[in-house]
Amino acid sequence: MSFKDKIKQSPRLKQLVLYMLMPRNQARPRTWVRWLVNPFLHKKGKGALIRRRTRMDVLPFNSFSLGRYSTIEDFATINNGMGAVTIGDNVRVGIGNVLIGPVTIGNNVIMAQHVVLSGLNHGYTDPDVPVSLQPCSIAAIQVDDDCWIGANSVITAGVHIGKHAVVAGGSVVTKDVPAYSVVAGNPARVIRQYQAATGKWEKP
Repeated sequence: MSFKDKIKQSPRLKQLVLYMLMPRNQARPRTWVRWLVNPFLHKKGKGALIRRRTRMDVLPFNSFSLGRYSTIEDFATINNGMGAVTIGDNVRVGIGNVLIGPVTIGNNVIMAQHVVLSGLNHGYTDPDVPVSLQPCSIAAIQVDDDCWIGANSVITAGVHIGKHAVVAGGSVVTKDVPAYSVVAGNPARVIRQYQAATGKWEKP
């Protein structure tokens, strides 16, 4: 049994390790983790840039990687506490974006301002327990290559956005998005789809 498995199976040891990694009731790792651990565990590709005002709630027990020539803009928040965050090459994570793992973003993806991708959901079904104390569930979000996610969009847990898809600004995406399509609205629905036979983006 690995040391990691031993920690997971022992509630007291797990609590101790979490306390050492981050202050109680906070998501941000302690300074020593950010300076002395994360730089050696997490991957940052050639030419990648994380702006100074980005909030990196990145912990060592789940992976984080930022591909070549990708940028995370100011006031964004990256959180891998519940699942890995993987960002491909030539990606633009816009101002004020929030990425909560598990999230995987392909190459050449543009994310405008104030976009939220959360692979995490809080439990709520027990009416006698505060939502903050109920177990969380996770479902991975996948954004394929060449997508454009418009400003103020929300991508919910478990959604797969196909290649070269466009999410219009202000959309709430609760279901998978087909490749080469445009979705809009709340909940988002397909309003255009590329037709190879005509070479045009047409209404479904």
